[in-house]
Amino acid sequence: MAITSANQLELLQTAEAVAREKMIDPDLVIQAMEDSLARAAKSRYGADMDIRVKIDRKTGRATFARIRTVVEDELVENHHAQLTVKQAKSYLKDPQIGDEVIDEVPPVDLGRIAAQSAKQVILQKVREAERDRQYEEFKDRKGSIINGQVKREEYGNVIVDIGRGEAILRRNEKIGREAYRPGDRIRCYIKDVRREPRGPQVFLSRTDPQFMAELFKMEVPEIYDGIIEIKAVARDPGSRAKIAVISYDNSIDPVGACVGMRGSRVQAVVNELQGEKIDIIPWNGDQATFLVNALQPAEVSKVVIDEEAGKIEVVVPDEQLSLAIGRRGQNVRLASQLTGLDIDIMTESDESTRRQAEFAERTKLFMDTLDVDEMMAQLLVAEGFTNLEEVAYVEEDELLSIDGFDEGTAAELQARARDYLEEQARKALEAARAMGVEESLVNFEGLTPQMLEALAKDGIKTLEDFATCADWELAGGWTTENGQRKKDEGVLEKFDVSLEEAQTMVMTARVMLGWVDPTEMETADEGEADEEAEA
Repeated sequence: MAITSANQLELLQTAEAVAREKMIDPDLVIQAMEDSLARAAKSRYGADMDIRVKIDRKTGRATFARIRTVVEDELVENHHAQLTVKQAKSYLKDPQIGDEVIDEVPPVDLGRIAAQSAKQVILQKVREAERDRQYEEFKDRKGSIINGQVKREEYGNVIVDIGRGEAILRRNEKIGREAYRPGDRIRCYIKDVRREPRGPQVFLSRTDPQFMAELFKMEVPEIYDGIIEIKAVARDPGSRAKIAVISYDNSIDPVGACVGMRGSRVQAVVNELQGEKIDIIPWNGDQATFLVNALQPAEVSKVVIDEEAGKIEVVVPDEQLSLAIGRRGQNVRLASQLTGLDIDIMTESDESTRRQAEFAERTKLFMDTLDVDEMMAQLLVAEGFTNLEEVAYVEEDELLSIDGFDEGTAAELQARARDYLEEQARKALEAARAMGVEESLVNFEGLTPQMLEALAKDGIKTLEDFATCADWELAGGWTTENGQRKKDEGVLEKFDVSLEEAQTMVMTARVMLGWVDPTEMETADEGEADEEAEA
């Protein structure tokens, strides 16, 4: 095919038709045609040449031009597409580096193979433009619900027609054993929209917790209007779910509004989720109260929160244990997802047994170390004393407040406790030095002899060793692996060293060794203070 006046107008008409069919910019189609004609011309004139084609947007006339760029003498690599400044003077009056010499060349006749190649280039460019359009259209709709029609199923994945393109509902994003046939209407949550070289770019889900939240937003006008807010959602897709809601209008009950008249609103969501049972829970800013609500329908006797570890202990009546845990741990698992805490459930009898064991252990500790009888040791434990440090360094008035304790008894107990602690510290320091702990670490402020012994057992014997430690290696911490929180034991964790204290000690050691500039440490402290002030 030759680009002649007879078919120039046909180029523009073809571009318009393709653009209209694919709903893309006609200029993109014409650019694709220019690229395809340029590629065909290169196969005719030579692959080393820089041939460019320009199609007039009004007449359809295609102009073929050979481009040569002016470069420095030593940078000439392709004499077909590059010129030196000296060579360019034959074509340009005052050539500069980067100027282009443009020579029009005759149009080429497209043979059968060249025409087929040009067609493939145009189709590829149009396909890319179509995918860009789809991405731009749906990228801002991530996190919303869309209605589509099932086109086909591939290896368990459902391909959904969403109007101007295709989306994919992966096998693991379907609820239970859902099965769809071509032509079925389907409602899904747009979980992700990302650029992909081929295949669908819109990824759908029916198991995502936010799918249920969006369904409630559609069914409950108060949520859509912002009067009621969904604070947390947890799902076991196809089986059971929990949703926490709060009302910003005292006259509106958030749970009742979500349930609807005779359960009409929640029932509409349940039907869409294939009969998934939904517990609607009032959200509460107090963690313990919120957890009690989240564990419904089980009753809770007591809640103990360990904020540092991110764990929570729940005590329930013995007969409520199975109800609180739920079938295969479902109830407690959903409550854990809803609150973001690890939950340990125990019965009242288990908690009582544990308390008695702790009481007996502490009583024995005081009997052995302070050389007192059982009754006096039990009195100390009953008053809340848990270790020798508390007895040794507490204000004397606190000991005198215990029934039967006079000044002499209190002074004697504190003296015994201090003597025992000093002896333990002396032994720990001797053991640490015997294991090779250097004086630079012994003299470091903030480390007790017992801490030095623990560090030595872990191979930390010099100030340099200590300075290379991470704060969590000393104080311990929590990491999440495969959705499960895992405890990392710290070398100094049993001495109640916090992450902040560990970080300060490590940074101080690095400053002492000259590894860190003290001004950087001050700047970091000021930055943290500013952040706290803003908060």
